Amino acid sequence: MVKTMESRVLNVLFLCTGNSARSILAEAVMNDLSVGRGKFRGYSAGSHPKGTVNPFTLELLQRSHISIQGLRSKSWDEFAKADSPPLDFVLTVCDQAAGETCPYWPGQPVTAHWGMPDPAAAEGTDEQKRRAFADTLMALRRRIELFASLPFNKLDRLALQKSLSEIGKK
Repeated sequence: MVKTMESRVLNVLFLCTGNSARSILAEAVMNDLSVGRGKFRGYSAGSHPKGTVNPFTLELLQRSHISIQGLRSKSWDEFAKADSPPLDFVLTVCDQAAGETCPYWPGQPVTAHWGMPDPAAAEGTDEQKRRAFADTLMALRRRIELFASLPFNKLDRLALQKSLSEIGKK
């Protein structure tokens, strides 16, 4: 399994409840060429999607020169269908989605929880909200860069699971 992972683009699904902020940020960062390096394809979804991407999410990504093309709030059901992209990794980025019963993911991807505070729940001025989104983006970028640097050709499934869980604690 690990050898074939190393030789193809790996699909990573980021989950959150609303799919409007954290999971969208993670998808965009994973697909950013400076992070994913063409080795990964990021996706995002939510258990109860809001239907729209938070405007602070889009503003921050544009300000950070990260593409927003194709980003949309969608249900995780889209990725449980037979014709969905085969998932290699499923990462929850909010506490609520981690406790929910997930659909069956074709291909039995490696899963981990990377919980973090919801920037969309931040209160205060628009600048304080922007800071919450920026902090979330920075934390996700750090975790995704650690993920992208893992030696996939040297790790078995259990070691990958453990490494991903450890990254979620950083």
